[in-house]
Amino acid sequence: MDSVSLRVTLNDGHFIPVLGFGTTVPDKVPKDKLIKAAEIAIDAGFRHFDSAYLYQIEEEIGQVIRSKIADGVVKREDIFYTSKLWGTFHRPELVQSCLEMSLKKAQLDYVDLYIIHFPIPLQPGDKIIPKDEHGNVLIDPVDLCDTWEAMEKCKDAGLAKSIGVSNFNRRQLEMILNKPGLKYKPVCNQVECHVYLNQSKMLDYCQSKDIALIAYCTLGSSRDPLWVDQNSPVLLDDPVICAMAKKYKQTSALVALRYLLQRGIVVLARSFNEERIKKFMQVFEFQLTTEDIKVLDGLNRNLRYNSAHFFDGHPNYPFTDEY
Repeated sequence: MDSVSLRVTLNDGHFIPVLGFGTTVPDKVPKDKLIKAAEIAIDAGFRHFDSAYLYQIEEEIGQVIRSKIADGVVKREDIFYTSKLWGTFHRPELVQSCLEMSLKKAQLDYVDLYIIHFPIPLQPGDKIIPKDEHGNVLIDPVDLCDTWEAMEKCKDAGLAKSIGVSNFNRRQLEMILNKPGLKYKPVCNQVECHVYLNQSKMLDYCQSKDIALIAYCTLGSSRDPLWVDQNSPVLLDDPVICAMAKKYKQTSALVALRYLLQRGIVVLARSFNEERIKKFMQVFEFQLTTEDIKVLDGLNRNLRYNSAHFFDGHPNYPFTDEY
């Protein structure tokens, strides 16, 4: 980790800030709340924004970034912007068009990182999750390696500085890494990762291949009923984390984030509360002891908040493998 600018070097030589701001918007939250949160985040020091075609918010996030550039708060090169390829665009001939749509919405010339959102190709069309009359998800028989070749072309075209994947298991990562004629290996695998799902095996594997692990759902989750079982435990209420927060005179959220950072993981965080957004930056102001890291390791229960259950049964569903 580059301690001066709080960033790590990716395997293609580009840098990624270790703390990123997530831009998913739960159904109950109006978009203008996220716009305000993104503005506060830039003013607080966030330079890494994680978005996606799926989130339907790229126009608004792009607007925030451009207005902060116009105000002289940041330059474009200060901002690390991520977008993601959705499953209905996995066919090689559609990959670049999805990225171009994201760029057009955000009104940016390039993304810093473009990643395959899920290793799950879906039938092309207007619907985000296409289904038949019986409610079954309509899949598309696209080879992930063919999709990856189209991702490589996006990098060659200068539309994406770096390319990576998300929600891939080890087997799926190896398919890409062992692909004949591989030009660029993924710079990252973005996965759900937190104290209750610490991804230690995936982390070891990615580090052995010089692939950055980027963590989402780092604070548990927003408990959006579309994605999350409402009976799942609230991570930030865990008594061990709460006791540790008291010990370090920090919040539970900061302890949860610090745990991931000290393991060499790039973390994404999100809040719509101004005070909490500003507080995220305090994650760099303290350090957990080796003993406390081990205590937090012991909280792992392989609990996945975001199981993407509606893809269960898809031949590429990634979460049935151990990691």
